[in-house]
Amino acid sequence: MHPINISSLKKAYGNICALRGIDLQIPEGKIYGLIGPNGSGKTTLIKSIVGAIKPSSGSISVCGMDPQKDKWEIRKLIGYMPQSSSLFESLNTRDNITFFGKAYNLENLNKKVDEIIEFTELKKRENDPIYTFSGGMKKRVSLACALIHKPKLLLLDEPTAAVDPHLRRRSWELFRELASSGTTLLISTHLMDEALLCDNITILNKGKVILTDTPDEVLKKGKSRLVINTNEEKIEDFILSKPDTLASKLHEFGLTKNITSIKIEQDTLEDIVLSEIKKNES
Repeated sequence: MHPINISSLKKAYGNICALRGIDLQIPEGKIYGLIGPNGSGKTTLIKSIVGAIKPSSGSISVCGMDPQKDKWEIRKLIGYMPQSSSLFESLNTRDNITFFGKAYNLENLNKKVDEIIEFTELKKRENDPIYTFSGGMKKRVSLACALIHKPKLLLLDEPTAAVDPHLRRRSWELFRELASSGTTLLISTHLMDEALLCDNITILNKGKVILTDTPDEVLKKGKSRLVINTNEEKIEDFILSKPDTLASKLHEFGLTKNITSIKIEQDTLEDIVLSEIKKNES
């Protein structure tokens, strides 16, 4: 059974439809990415999963439970990091993490706080008040708070927005460590380079799923611009971004000595996502 099963999920705010019949299954122990433009429904979907929003129709199963009916049981299993910080600015790092730990009635809390501070590399800043932190460091503390009870599911809404490259890289190393230990991660991001680090991605647009696959398979939907320069001419062509397609095209030329250079310009994930969204809207 998948940790998260979503079927025909809809959510409307008056006349505005935020989710339009979402069907999704999130596999265990994987990093699953949600990507899409602003207003595509990413945050609404995550809030529906954690029980913060009641869907208009459809169903959500989280570890076999309903986020609305079994809200408190599910929250013991979920670590949730919202897009906006929910930290107490006047408290220091340790006190913030301890506060969230007390909400779960954790035993040996001080020891668990020590462990999570070590894991998230916050030891040097554990006694500093949150208001002295950069936006990226606040997100690091928010992640520590979400992990204090060692959740089976971790839902992160734009976890590395406004985070410097070093912290971003380290954050993804932590995400991969968590997935390797069996934690399931659902990450909303608008950063295409981060989406490529996920095991699976779903593209949302206007509240609908328009594509779900691995990053590698999504990239194969793009095209590559092939430029071949010979002694006599310059040849340009567009081919699918697949290894066998490239081989087939090069076979046409026989790779003779007359070919002096070959240049391949592939569609980026962003190019492909925008193309899929455009096709969906046409």
